Amino acid sequence: MSIAIASFDKSDQTAIDAAFQVAAAAQAVDLPDFPQLSRQQFEGGIRHPMPSRSLRMALATLDDVSVGYLVLYLPQAENVNNASLELVVHPAFRRRGVGRALYGHAVRVLRELGRKRIIAATVGPLPEGPDRPAVGARFAAALGAQPALGEVRRRLVVDQADHAAHDALLADARERATGYRTVTWQAVTPEEYVADVGYLDSRLVTDSPTGDLVLEPERVDAERVRGVERVLTARGRSPYHCGVVHEASGRLVAWSMIVVVPSVPRHADQQITIVDPAHRGCRLGLLTKIENLRYVLAHEPELREIDTWNAADNKHMIAINEQLGFRAVDAWTNWQLDI
Repeated sequence: MSIAIASFDKSDQTAIDAAFQVAAAAQAVDLPDFPQLSRQQFEGGIRHPMPSRSLRMALATLDDVSVGYLVLYLPQAENVNNASLELVVHPAFRRRGVGRALYGHAVRVLRELGRKRIIAATVGPLPEGPDRPAVGARFAAALGAQPALGEVRRRLVVDQADHAAHDALLADARERATGYRTVTWQAVTPEEYVADVGYLDSRLVTDSPTGDLVLEPERVDAERVRGVERVLTARGRSPYHCGVVHEASGRLVAWSMIVVVPSVPRHADQQITIVDPAHRGCRLGLLTKIENLRYVLAHEPELREIDTWNAADNKHMIAINEQLGFRAVDAWTNWQLDI
């Protein structure tokens, strides 16, 4: 048996199709509660990378059968010594050296590019959660990677949400948020808030727990905000936003975003929620999350599940999410490896 690794790019539809089949098979085994992977989701990520990021891809074949793939995400503005790695092996072909072959290819490419560090994530079980294969964690540890940040995925099942409790939480948050008002929008940020969204987005690495990950804060300006919006549109994703405006200054000082993939309308991801440090203590994070949850549910009647990830030691945001009814599902580990 011979393992072959071949690079490909976004113009190679045959290779993209083969990688998609591997990804779909792996997700069905490793994350069975995820919605079935759609081709739109997978291809969108390859064809439309985020601003200031380039990709390198490779496909692994075993006796001419596609058995694994690799995507390297290469920051081009900040964190230029880093590379994020997505390495997936078909469940039927694991423990045959495919992962090692893909990893070896990745290291050769990254060294040629002058990169010094790989960051990658794996999933595992929680003590009282559903079973999850430990194959990813074992592989990362065997390569010498170090666990740098632990996260937990939580899920809100919409039909089980306690809307009366949400009403009470929202009333309390509004009472505490005197001098602020909420605004909502889809897709394109209103021009008067785009600089503030960039500022808040830039604070994410500074304000959120990052464990031992070696990360620089991103400098997100209005141009990059618009670039992200274009990418999400090109990928066929529908973002819903809620912000909080400080009425005295007119600035947007808190922001939350939920993203829906129309091809999988029952599922969404709760992504960033962040509050300007100068405006904390007024329940603005809770306010934006509840208002945005209501906003997305009013526009997405088929939505049934919302997932979110938090650093395991982000006690403040975890408390907010659990108040809203998010419950822990599985554990995720961000690994780091110097090359």
